[in-house]
Amino acid sequence: MKRSIGSGRLAVTSAVAAAVLTALAACAPPGLPLGELPGNATGKASGAVLENAVPSPAPSSAPTRPTATAVRAASLRVTNAAAARCRTEALAARIGRVDAGAGQRYAPLVFTNTSGRTCWVYGFVGLIMIDGSGDALRTRTRRESVTPRRITLRPGASAHARLHWNQVPGGSHPCVTSARLMIIPPDEVAHLEIPFRATVCGDGRLDVTPMAPGTRL
Repeated sequence: MKRSIGSGRLAVTSAVAAAVLTALAACAPPGLPLGELPGNATGKASGAVLENAVPSPAPSSAPTRPTATAVRAASLRVTNAAAARCRTEALAARIGRVDAGAGQRYAPLVFTNTSGRTCWVYGFVGLIMIDGSGDALRTRTRRESVTPRRITLRPGASAHARLHWNQVPGGSHPCVTSARLMIIPPDEVAHLEIPFRATVCGDGRLDVTPMAPGTRL
């Protein structure tokens, strides 16, 4: 009778242990060995480990959180992928401060994204000078040998192209005096028109760089 009772108790104990292990497997946090429990009461911190449990293999390395730089870079890639080219109707243009010296003039041609969406600009603008009567003036737009790059503009952000011209008369072509400037944004057809009062010599030559971030040279 004693052997029979002992065998019965052993069977019951084994069944209870199996049920407990099954419950632990269902409730244990991911990555926690099957025979261990979190916390100070029954977990590893208190030295309590269920016997006869088969532990899960330890992870090869602890998970790491992405750095702030990585998060910003990923966000920028997503933004650039989702953004479209800045259309003319999404941009406002103006001429920034003109720097003068020895007959040379430099000024930023600034574009600002006035839309509610992020967009990008890339490359060179098209330019036509207009006189006070509204007639187009001879304009030779010379692209400087600078490699273009895509500039992403969030709403309210700006980019610029550097304009250069000279006011030194010379040669057989007279200088022209403009009142306004017609601007075609990169890869666009529609244009913008802004005030541009300048004397441009060198057969109406305007040197221009590709778009760059910010509003200053």
